Amino acid sequence: MSKIIKGMRLNALIYKEILQIMRDPSAIVIAFILPIVLLFLFATAVSLDIKQVPIGIVQSSNSQDANTLYSAFKGSHYFKVYSGRDREQVEKLLIDDVIDGFVVIPSNFKTRLVNKDYNGLVQVITDGTQPNTASFVTNYTKNVVQSWLTNKGIQSKQIPINSRVWYNPDIESKQFLVPGAIGIVMTMIGTMLTALVIAREWERGTMEALLSTPTSIAEILLGKLIPYFLLGMIATLMSAMLAQWFFNVPFQGSWFALICISAAFMIPALAQGLLISTLAKNQFIASMVALLSAFLPAFLLSGFLFEVDSMPFLIRLLTEILAVKYFITCIQAVFLTGDVWALFLPNIGAMLLIGIVLFAIAFKKTHKSLE
Repeated sequence: MSKIIKGMRLNALIYKEILQIMRDPSAIVIAFILPIVLLFLFATAVSLDIKQVPIGIVQSSNSQDANTLYSAFKGSHYFKVYSGRDREQVEKLLIDDVIDGFVVIPSNFKTRLVNKDYNGLVQVITDGTQPNTASFVTNYTKNVVQSWLTNKGIQSKQIPINSRVWYNPDIESKQFLVPGAIGIVMTMIGTMLTALVIAREWERGTMEALLSTPTSIAEILLGKLIPYFLLGMIATLMSAMLAQWFFNVPFQGSWFALICISAAFMIPALAQGLLISTLAKNQFIASMVALLSAFLPAFLLSGFLFEVDSMPFLIRLLTEILAVKYFITCIQAVFLTGDVWALFLPNIGAMLLIGIVLFAIAFKKTHKSLE
């Protein structure tokens, strides 16, 4: 009989929270509007693809070979070429930040080709204030020159490599950034949804009424967690469909795997929000803490943009307690690779463990008293 009563109390709390969600437009905005806006921003504004990099070409030689090499740079979709016969003119463009580097085709270009002197055939000057772009300009320039030499039937000392790229053959950053962005977005939303729940109850004075009932702390927390869990799952699936159908990200895995991964992730995300809400007891403070503790670690330490393996040892240890790190690993795999359960299961276990710990702390910090 007591189990039936407890079940009725829990159902009543869940029903109360669902009514609260329906009456509160902010929850609907956070769950459904915010993912669309953030996913659109991440998919369009964040890109690691290097295309149309502005560079200068100093063509000091008027030979036919120099002209064809210049045309090779001009025809490359990686470069937007600014040409000039005067090196000082092109250097000024680099100083003024108009271009990210320039290539010098020397006046003795044809003579060096005849003498088969291919070492340092052209000179590349790059802007070191942007190390990544400078590296790209250098490497792409080498590729253009190497392709040009190959087309002319000239065998240089560079060893030819036959390379293939798996899972993302076009090497488009959008293909892994958009699934990763779902992890960032759902971290923010999952934490924000529940971060305001108990704080709102304290501010409105309704928490005292809840604590005065026979309802246990576990029932109160579960009553808050379950409706937002369902809301978060709907938002996650909506974001995944948006990534596949609007942003054209390939989806190689199954929806069943995506649901399992997302369900495991929503537990620590929502539990973190509950813990923040329990400690803060103020909606403004809770929202700020949720934003700082969810967004910044997820963006910087989850492997979304920066590889975890390249981080210092202590930072790598810190990433082990971030559920979003495991979620991004899984969701990128389910989009680009397929159902790799050998990868999913350990990560799902880690996310569930983190969620249980956070929920246990929230349970311990929520007291059945008004003190």
